[in-house]
Amino acid sequence: MPYASNMDEVPADTRAETRKTPESDRGRGGLRRFLRRMTSSRAEMEAEELQKTSGAEGATPITACAARKRACVAGTLRTVTLRPRGGAPALEAELYDGTDVINLVWLGRRKIAGIDPGRRLRAEGLVSVQDGRKVMFNPRYELRGSA
Repeated sequence: MPYASNMDEVPADTRAETRKTPESDRGRGGLRRFLRRMTSSRAEMEAEELQKTSGAEGATPITACAARKRACVAGTLRTVTLRPRGGAPALEAELYDGTDVINLVWLGRRKIAGIDPGRRLRAEGLVSVQDGRKVMFNPRYELRGSA
């Protein structure tokens, strides 16, 4: 007896319909979010939150910033240090937005009021790359609320 099977032809009445209802989506989506929150580290959750707030401010993600291009970035200052450059003072701050880090450098400054670790900030300027790190010299900035 010859074996003939055509898998493409399935009678319409034998197909199982799987329609999602709003009730079923609500339960699984909430459980999925809960499980992700429980298994994510605190750093991952903070990074995700920073990405959301930076995007809401209209800022470019730091990972998308290219060398020799102007960019507007927003995030939280991780560190603020005084590092002399060429014998002149320079205030350096590391800005983190959840995707990457960029160094903000104000030449000729020892201190700027409000530029402190943990502070939210939005900066705009020309991005350059030095020693493999993204840097923005003398950026325009707006202080936001604390982290």
